Amino acid sequence: MSSYTPAPSDKFTFGLWTVGNIGRDPFGEPVRKPISPVEIVHLLADAGAWGVNFHDNDLVPIDASPAQRDQIVRDFKAALTETGMVVPMATTNLFSDPAFRDGAFTANDPQVRAYALHKTMRAIDLGVECGASTYVFWGGREGVETDAAKNPAEATKRFREAINFLCSYVQDQGYDLRFALEPKPNEPRGDIYLATVGHALAFISTLDSPEMVGVNPEVAHETMAGLNFLHGVAQAWEMGKLFHIDLNDQVVGRYDQDFRFAAVNLKSAFFLVKFLEDVGYNGPRHFDAHAYRTESYDGVKAFARGCMRSYLILKEKARQWNADPAIQALVAEINAGDQTPITYSKESAEALKERDFDRAALGARGMPYEQLDQLTVELLLGVR
Repeated sequence: MSSYTPAPSDKFTFGLWTVGNIGRDPFGEPVRKPISPVEIVHLLADAGAWGVNFHDNDLVPIDASPAQRDQIVRDFKAALTETGMVVPMATTNLFSDPAFRDGAFTANDPQVRAYALHKTMRAIDLGVECGASTYVFWGGREGVETDAAKNPAEATKRFREAINFLCSYVQDQGYDLRFALEPKPNEPRGDIYLATVGHALAFISTLDSPEMVGVNPEVAHETMAGLNFLHGVAQAWEMGKLFHIDLNDQVVGRYDQDFRFAAVNLKSAFFLVKFLEDVGYNGPRHFDAHAYRTESYDGVKAFARGCMRSYLILKEKARQWNADPAIQALVAEINAGDQTPITYSKESAEALKERDFDRAALGARGMPYEQLDQLTVELLLGVR
């Protein structure tokens, strides 16, 4: 049996903003003192993580001087070298500063839109300098509280213009970098544009360089909307657009909770892990989650270890599911018959139109999904 100890090959990552979260919420002051990016790198390395990701201002404060910026980056890169940690992904904070109160790429003020591009280009440079190969866009302020404020078609046009501009910038710089859009339906805005994976995938198809852009789906964000996260991930994968993924957990209908991975919806987490492992997803497994506000930094480290351990346990459960004779017998029964895809030709269409079907027999066949689901539950509960 596995020891469930993470290895670099697992590609587990955390953001500076996750383990560095100081426990502030809308109703409470911080409960943990801030720790530096260097300290966070060492905490994550000690917990067994492979990589660390950051927003530009997680690493370099927005008002840092050029000299301060260079020193911070030198210290951070030295910590990466010392620990063997890597930076697979970076992103830009376009939501905290008051300048972005009305959004960034979709703001009504053209100077705000220009500043958002300025800030993002500099942040892309920083991310690439630190080794990032994926760049994520979460449009936390790209939305409205009232539709009187913005024409949503115009907002979509502005969003497209910004991503097209930044794709061209990356191409001109010769960076080996892909973009990933991170959907979310609401919070902090009442309604956020590109609310779900489906919205983002449709938007990507309208870009000038759609091959450069994929998605970064997050468990909590799709769950907040009452959607099946696995289905969104599967569609993104099938379309070749699963560039990155954010793992956490969430109660349906609540605010964005960012719980420890698999802390709430265990069966859903299992099928997600099983899917990623079965299809051979080889990107980072990024935990965009936060420890409870009740925790000290010892608890934060336990939280980080728990995220990775739960993934590895579920990975082992997926292996057991795939090897379980009773489960696989039911899978074979469910998928009985010739599963060859029906391809179109004039002849095949005519033959299909003329075929006689035993409609009563088709309607009489039961599918043993209850048995299969029960065996899955028993396997997860450890009695198989």
